[in-house]
Amino acid sequence: MDYVSALVPPVVMAVFFIGVIRVIVKTQGGANKAKEDAAVDAVLARADGTRQGGPAADGG
Repeated sequence: MDYVSALVPPVVMAVFFIGVIRVIVKTQGGANKAKEDAAVDAVLARADGTRQGGPAADGG
């Protein structure tokens, strides 16, 4: 029975890992892709705007 207790942790981790990969693959694209892309674009635009319009960019 020692082999059963030795095999349980790797099997549990493998099942969990497969589940995580399946969730990642399923959430790529689909209906939420446009919403996620828009959110990323908004964050990048805000970061770019603060970098360009910051006090160091005034020059004076």
